Amino acid sequence: MRAVLQRVTSARVEVEGHVVGEISRPGLLALVGVAHADGPEQVERMARKIAELRILRDERSVVELGAPVLLVSQFTLQGDTRKGRRPSWSAAAPGPVAEPVIDALVGALRGRGIDVATGRFGAMMAVTSMNDGPFTVLVDT
Repeated sequence: MRAVLQRVTSARVEVEGHVVGEISRPGLLALVGVAHADGPEQVERMARKIAELRILRDERSVVELGAPVLLVSQFTLQGDTRKGRRPSWSAAAPGPVAEPVIDALVGALRGRGIDVATGRFGAMMAVTSMNDGPFTVLVDT
């Protein structure tokens, strides 16, 4: 599992012109890509990183501040660009495998008391964010 975590002052996801997920106060935008072998261990590790990394203002975490998370599934994070000019998507888990993993990650974060908004799995989404810093971190389990 791979994630891009961005510290944001606000973020939202639209599908076909309708807002499906939004955070309107400082928190994290988490773009998450699932690989074939990802399962409960990777879900727990990623949930812990998203919740506890001290990357918000004043070196505080999502849990410490009660900050929200907007979590958006993004298979392209598993792209391999080492050869040629076209990325390979072979490392990305297919939808029927990835969707339950994303759902489990959302559940693990909510189980920690975190306010989690989401995109819509498999949809063409327009993601808007106001990056704070800018501050962006890559996390790979």
